[in-house]
Amino acid sequence: MDDSPRFPRPVLRTRLYEQVAEQITGWIAENGLKAGDRLPPERELAVRLGVSRATLSQALVALEVIGVVVVRHGDGTVLTEQARTAPVIEAIRAHADRLPEIIDARDALESKLAALAAVRRTDADVVAIQAALAAMERDIAAGGRGVDADEQFHGAVTTAARSELLGQMMEAIHDLIRETRIESLSQPGRPKDSLAGHRKVAEAIVAGDPVAASQAMHEHVMLVSDVALLREPGRAPEPLGRAADLSAEQS
Repeated sequence: MDDSPRFPRPVLRTRLYEQVAEQITGWIAENGLKAGDRLPPERELAVRLGVSRATLSQALVALEVIGVVVVRHGDGTVLTEQARTAPVIEAIRAHADRLPEIIDARDALESKLAALAAVRRTDADVVAIQAALAAMERDIAAGGRGVDADEQFHGAVTTAARSELLGQMMEAIHDLIRETRIESLSQPGRPKDSLAGHRKVAEAIVAGDPVAASQAMHEHVMLVSDVALLREPGRAPEPLGRAADLSAEQS
């Protein structure tokens, strides 16, 4: 019989923005807010909760990622109809747990799609890709994050690849990718960096260079996968999306 002492499992520390996210949902319930209602402006809400604007912003992004609110440029933070069946902190951590797999899948699929698009794209595809770039540039210039135009760009690349099966795979993880897209584009400076990555991918596709297109997309996915919101404090980001690198090493 093993008489060695049994130690308790380590307790996961609740991060401040997680506590604030839970406070916000509690405040929503207490005030009887419903889908379509707006939260107070960030400055006012931060004062009410007694937290910094930076921490509040992290909490709101976390709530947006798990579907509790949607942030609309010029329209504020609006509640959605999606009810939470699990505690907020649990939902946020579930997202964090699946993040590496989402990035790996996205890297593998989108790097290949970009390469195919460079070979198969039509003039109409190039027009659609350029339109998405212009839309993202306009949104960022107006103070937005470029979320919808970002999605438009990746959709245009997928269409240009002319691969029904890969397109179905992308559709299957569409909602998961949108979670990471919202999270990434909410970080300071990220929208402009993401747009620059899109331009490199587009240039390679227009040039008909599948190797450059695949590499540019891989680098872009790696950039946007570096999300600080759900990372443990003080921990460096783990390398994600090794699929393209492994493929290159094996070729």
